[in-house]
Amino acid sequence: MNHISTSKQYLVVIGLVGGVSTACFLFPDWLDYKVVAFVLLMVVSLVAMFFDILPVLLAAMLSALIWDFFFIPPRFTFRIDTAENSLMLMMYFVIALVNAVLTFKIRQIEKDARIKEEKANTVKLYNTLLNSLSHELRTPIATIIGASDNLLSEATKISEADKHKLLSAISDASLRLNQQVGNLLNMSRLETGFIQPKKDWVDVSELIYGVINRVDAETNHHQINVKINDGLPLFKLDYGMMEHVLHNIINNAIQYTPPYSRIIIHADCIANSCVITIADNGSGFPQDEIDKVFDKFYRLKNSKTGGTGLGLSIVKGFVEAHHGVITLENNSNGGAKFVITLPTEISYVNNLKNE
Repeated sequence: MNHISTSKQYLVVIGLVGGVSTACFLFPDWLDYKVVAFVLLMVVSLVAMFFDILPVLLAAMLSALIWDFFFIPPRFTFRIDTAENSLMLMMYFVIALVNAVLTFKIRQIEKDARIKEEKANTVKLYNTLLNSLSHELRTPIATIIGASDNLLSEATKISEADKHKLLSAISDASLRLNQQVGNLLNMSRLETGFIQPKKDWVDVSELIYGVINRVDAETNHHQINVKINDGLPLFKLDYGMMEHVLHNIINNAIQYTPPYSRIIIHADCIANSCVITIADNGSGFPQDEIDKVFDKFYRLKNSKTGGTGLGLSIVKGFVEAHHGVITLENNSNGGAKFVITLPTEISYVNNLKNE
């Protein structure tokens, strides 16, 4: 409750102590004045758990004065006839103050510990990102520089075949560099909340095959099968975002399954939602790490070197930007299965045109 202004905290303290005291005062036959002291101490303790120190001190002093004036015999006066009651009032006041201060101090220590933990996590994430980028950005840059230097310095001595290899290396490194920079920009947009889907009518079949054509240009060692139900409607989606989502998942499957593995992509319309399933017949994910694969910068413990651990995190962010859900599970017969469910508007205009 620290978001409540200090002036409002004072008012709440006065109202709370006054209200509890009034309730106790109305039942003098049931509540002895010594019992009232414990009730008021409990109120001070509760206040100390949520409010700033000054309102808490006010609660301690106000409760002591009210207890003295309204409950300790003789009532309705600050005069105390017995030494025992005088000692009790003094002890009540000391205990209330000590309890208030200690409870507040404990809260401060817990707050400082949380801040320290958050800073430690930030440093850890920063180091993870820095270590990943130091490899992921430096490697393609070094490839581009090395190949470019060879082409420039020994252009007349290099055969056409070697030139083609060097140019291919530059192209591959440039695409890899562009992908990593794109991942960082996308994650930055997701973190700041500036990313909003620009939805339009999308033919999911066209979307899927467009991504597969891009993937085929990068690898020919996997078999990709597509199963799309006949009569699938148009869906209102952000084409660029979903293209990125599918590319990241398929590319992830290609990287982490053995050569010539099979990847099956299925699309359907279920309950006015676009449902896309991407499954493979690889080794799947470690069961104890499935819940972590969508976390930022997380990489599987025994995965190959390289990668920033941002790909699947961005996938989840783009899916959630569509108010959708993505789940991951291992198939019973081996391999992993991603299921993307996107609630969206649908249109069968495309089917009418094809009739």
